[in-house]
Amino acid sequence: MDISPFLVAGLLIALFAVFTVTRAVRIVPQARARNVERLGRYTRTLTPGLNFVIPFIDRVYPALDLREQVVSFKPQPVITEDNLVVEIDTVLYFQVTDPRAAAYEIASFLQAVEQLTVTTLRNVVGSMDLESTLTSRDTINSQLRGVLDEATGKWGIRVNRVEIKAIDPPKTIKDAMEKQMRAERDKRAAILGAEGQRQSQILTAEGDKQAAVLRAEGNRSARILKAEGEARAIDEVFQAVHRNDPDPKVLAYQYLQSLPQLAAGPGNTFFVIPSEVTTALASVSRAFAEKLPQSPATRTEQPSDELAAKAADDAAAASEAAAAAVAEAEATDLPKK
Repeated sequence: MDISPFLVAGLLIALFAVFTVTRAVRIVPQARARNVERLGRYTRTLTPGLNFVIPFIDRVYPALDLREQVVSFKPQPVITEDNLVVEIDTVLYFQVTDPRAAAYEIASFLQAVEQLTVTTLRNVVGSMDLESTLTSRDTINSQLRGVLDEATGKWGIRVNRVEIKAIDPPKTIKDAMEKQMRAERDKRAAILGAEGQRQSQILTAEGDKQAAVLRAEGNRSARILKAEGEARAIDEVFQAVHRNDPDPKVLAYQYLQSLPQLAAGPGNTFFVIPSEVTTALASVSRAFAEKLPQSPATRTEQPSDELAAKAADDAAAASEAAAAAVAEAEATDLPKK
């Protein structure tokens, strides 16, 4: 079967037409942009959606991502002010705002941003010592962002954030820092232990003080109550004595009973018997003589003067007995001393 030349030509023309239409229609995704050159000159930027270009005349470049991008650069060695080499790892957040400038103002904006970040980082860290570098990340970030944003503005790029991911000092410096940190922790632990012991001693002393004060107050209250009780008892006895109006003979007898108690004290080496004792003993002997029963012969034979003389003799004998008791008590106490 022979194929007609006209049929082949028609098929070729149809394929060429389909290919031409395909090259003329360009669909750009959202948040993307594509630059178009017409005969080698920039004409326009294709926006997201359906776009038409002239086939074989317009050249469409690859799409540029307009979203915010994150780029992590490898650690870079940086020398600090005190001549220590540290490796700093940075993370850059940037966004393409002008596709035309990003394509025609710089050959490779990503490489340019990386090199600019490294040089700026060395300038900023070179004026700081190691301790300031480790504790001033926010300052370094703000300075980097300011320099990068100013330099990349003409490239159609906006730098949003610059973060330092890691700062690695040399191993020897790390060991020294660990030793210093351990020493600081031991120091704080010792200070806290001393403060706790001091506080414990203060609280113990305050507790002992309060206990002693309360104990003294209790003893004082007990003595006051005891003295008040004794005073009340003495007052009751005194009131009872005056209320009952006792006979002098009873008082003399009570006085005589208290004499042995006065002589029984361990420290009584000298004892004085007042003159009233004899009178009291005479009254007591007289009282007993009046109470004792007597035979009629005795009552008639002994006159009142003889009875009085006998009572006096009895009182004298009682006095001598009391003196003998006192002497015996002194004799028993002397060897003990």
